[in-house]
Amino acid sequence: MRLDKPREECGVFGIYAPGQDVARLTYYGLYALQHRGQESAGIAVADGRNIMLHKEMGLVAEVFSEERLSRLKGRLAIGHVRYSTTGASHPVNAQPLVFYCGNGMLGLAHNGNLSNGLTLRRELLGTGAVLQSTTDSEVLVNLIARLNGHNNLPAAIQECMGKVEGAYTIALLTGDRMYAARDPFGFRPFCLGKLGAGWVVASETCALDAVGATFIRDILPGEILEISQDGPKTHAVEKASRRAHCVFEYIYFARPDSNVDGFNVGRVRREMGRQLAREFQPRADIVVPVPDSGITAARGFAEASGLLFEEGLMKNRYVGRTFIQPTQQVRDLGVRLKLNPVKEAIAGKRIIVIDDSIVRGTTSCRIVKMLRDAGAAEVYFCLSSPPIIRSCYYGIDTTDDELIAAHKTVKEICRFIGADGLHYLSLKGLLRVFGEKAQDLCVACFSGEYPVNIKDRDQDKFSFHRPVLGVVG
Repeated sequence: MRLDKPREECGVFGIYAPGQDVARLTYYGLYALQHRGQESAGIAVADGRNIMLHKEMGLVAEVFSEERLSRLKGRLAIGHVRYSTTGASHPVNAQPLVFYCGNGMLGLAHNGNLSNGLTLRRELLGTGAVLQSTTDSEVLVNLIARLNGHNNLPAAIQECMGKVEGAYTIALLTGDRMYAARDPFGFRPFCLGKLGAGWVVASETCALDAVGATFIRDILPGEILEISQDGPKTHAVEKASRRAHCVFEYIYFARPDSNVDGFNVGRVRREMGRQLAREFQPRADIVVPVPDSGITAARGFAEASGLLFEEGLMKNRYVGRTFIQPTQQVRDLGVRLKLNPVKEAIAGKRIIVIDDSIVRGTTSCRIVKMLRDAGAAEVYFCLSSPPIIRSCYYGIDTTDDELIAAHKTVKEICRFIGADGLHYLSLKGLLRVFGEKAQDLCVACFSGEYPVNIKDRDQDKFSFHRPVLGVVG
């Protein structure tokens, strides 16, 4: 079943900790970041000279056994969990990517999406480059390797950042040191932690907690960080016209226990729920979250409205991520395999259902029907985000064609999902949650105003899989 949610690309983890079991610590870090990608997982470990790699399709626990982890010996490591937004779901696209370059081995793990990736790929092919994968991550590592002619990797990364556009956090691995870089707008989260005498970088602070590291700070937008035996060293901070942190990290992607660019995600979601209650409160009896993403906002809504918070939908946490649906009949049962109504809690009640967002509306429709079949008297569907009306080109897998709010009014969507009422959190209300820091957010999916020029608007996740003409221009 394809969930009716935006899909984010991946999670990145890196560690420099000589004398420690860096592969196992990376495994724990990736486990904490599993929510950011469930297609593939990989770990690359460096021992001072060489880089060893293991990656496969599947969840972290499926890809790595005790035996495999024990073979990955070294001083430093990078790891990756992936959901594909550029490049097909295929083993060749699993990360980290490891290459032999003119100045030694180089490993890369990347989160984000290059908005000019297709153009850069064509330019590389036009100069005779040989590419193995269908991801924009390979474009990044090719550019860095080509620009590293004088064995000055920080300068090569900086020059590469001047050529690429869009969203990226990257962890780079050489034989004896690690580099971390974040795009100048800071679309995707990236943080630095301390672990004994070692150092950790990660997509979210929950991964630092998982390995016992102490949060030091967020990696700055545009920053290039080198980590070696001398500790972390900043080489450059590329300035952008503004910051553009992805607001969906707070709405849906990041774990509630993570802190992202100065905000605790759980507290933000709770306040979104409170703000939603200030804007819309029909006559109702209970507040029911769609688990898990709607739980925190629903608690905030219940607190602000004075209504009873009730777990009226129970989630089956053991349904696989790739459940096979061979027939329409089984497909229609897909939601029931993940969610089950608690009839005793909802029968005869007027219900406010809280979820974080609607993409296609298909799952919302089935949830409303499920609640009605369980005896709900009225069902009001409320979202802790505004309508998603435009595609994201910075690492979220959506297209305008599949966005129901891009083609239907709120009343039409309400009729489509079969609810008695539908209300989205207003964009103004959403931004109010962040106070003066609201100006640092990217809300392009709600407003259509993109902070970075989109050169390759026709690029989708399979664009790199199609034959392209190599043209230098």
